Amino acid sequence: MAPRIEESTPEQRRAYVESEWRCTHNCEWCGKCAILKGRDVEAIYADYIDGKRSYMTVTQELRESNYYRNI
Repeated sequence: MAPRIEESTPEQRRAYVESEWRCTHNCEWCGKCAILKGRDVEAIYADYIDGKRSYMTVTQELRESNYYRNI
């Protein structure tokens, strides 16, 4: 689970994001690169890292933006 904003530091949240989105070097199985589409994960999750929005809120927005791009 992502660290709660109220109970974590920006450094802990950044480490979590980097860990969750680390390349697995298994593109056929993983799909992370397809979701990110070359964008920097730290930039995508900047609001979470800065404590402005939850990890799940940012993730949901990312999912929706990827869904609508593929239609």
